[in-house]
Amino acid sequence: MADDRYDPAVPPETVEGVIAEDRAHLFYSWAAQRTIRPMPVAGASGSYFWDYQGNRYLDFASQFVHVNIGHQHPRVVEAIQRQAARLCTVSPAFANDQRARAARLIAERAPGDLDRVLFTNGGTDAVEHAVRMARLVTGRPKVLAAYRSYHGGSHLALHLSGDSRRWAVDTGAAAAVHFFGPYLYRSAFHAETPEQETTRALAHLEQVVTLEGASTIAAVVLEPVVGTNGVLVPPPSYLAGVRELCDRFGILFVADEIMAGFGRTGRWFAVQHWDVVPDLITFAKGVNSGYVPLGGVIMSSRVAGAFADQPYPGGLTYSGHPLACAAAVAAITAMDEEKTIENAARLGAEVIGPGLRELADRHPVVGDVRGLGVFWALELVRDRETREMLPPAGPSGGPPGPMEELASACQERGLWPLLHTNRVHVLPPCTASEREVREGLRILDEALSVADRHYRH
Repeated sequence: MADDRYDPAVPPETVEGVIAEDRAHLFYSWAAQRTIRPMPVAGASGSYFWDYQGNRYLDFASQFVHVNIGHQHPRVVEAIQRQAARLCTVSPAFANDQRARAARLIAERAPGDLDRVLFTNGGTDAVEHAVRMARLVTGRPKVLAAYRSYHGGSHLALHLSGDSRRWAVDTGAAAAVHFFGPYLYRSAFHAETPEQETTRALAHLEQVVTLEGASTIAAVVLEPVVGTNGVLVPPPSYLAGVRELCDRFGILFVADEIMAGFGRTGRWFAVQHWDVVPDLITFAKGVNSGYVPLGGVIMSSRVAGAFADQPYPGGLTYSGHPLACAAAVAAITAMDEEKTIENAARLGAEVIGPGLRELADRHPVVGDVRGLGVFWALELVRDRETREMLPPAGPSGGPPGPMEELASACQERGLWPLLHTNRVHVLPPCTASEREVREGLRILDEALSVADRHYRH
């Protein structure tokens, strides 16, 4: 990386200065350092961000699916500024008004008796603490998680994650056991209907529990709507079936709502679509749209009660950071008053869902459409009959692959989508307007014509 040395003569406020400092000193996650060329972002507002050349992009990824309330929401920005002027930080051993208020607002929106909140710095450590609690409460070591899942980048959370990102570090030593969750379009159970997929997926999960030994299993950790690994909406009754199975075997149900929570699916929490109450919920991202890092665990009275008379063995220096909690209070309040959750639900039902299905009718490369609220995916295929995936990348050193071409076509037209393997994820902020969403769908329509060239007619 010798060509990336920092030149102090280049003004840092210029795009050249940003790139020089970035490439000289920053280490990027999930990337081979020599190959990446990150785009410097100069600013953002609402549903858009822009670069130093003034090119503006409609953010159909909500960054990492966390800017639920949009960029630079004035009420949240003002709340952070106000809190910073009064009290930037205080130890989690003290009570703080913003910390207490954020916990109350979150608990009031959680289902059932989940009314105690442990704040963390983000989603990964929320999963770590939820699993630790489950193991301490049950006295059992194992945790079950789906193959198509992502739960975070720490040692335990990455072992729980089912996707290929865990392979490089998976030692098999985290007591994580994987199973197949429901995915009707590519059913592991040869199901042809949602009802068959539910019945067979639950039978499979029960068999895994039985063969692993129910008395050894502390928790089942599930994304109620799988995020990065496909935006997989569970078929009817599946989550209720998981709840029943957990109750029958004394296993705790952990709902990972880090991506799906706080409006993304058109409800405060995705489990509320199916009237299911888990034992623990992990959250982050949308709780304050990432303006200041914040995550947490919401726990049931049973879990919280286990530590009423004995200390919980865990904590973080920045747990419930005042700036982050002030941002959460402002964000949740604004989402309530501005009807952001209702806007996300309406966009999904009336604009995004119908719009994406129209794209599927026009573009043979679209094999499947699925989603809720502002949480959608198009699965792209070379052949609808065989469902062969559209290749995500071209050969090393060769021309770009079909998905790379699609990404470029979107970006050239001012749309920034989230692409993963053979899927286009459609994830605008919950605050996006109908006009903005329709503009994004129009651009996506044009870009999909590029991908159609790779369809096997």
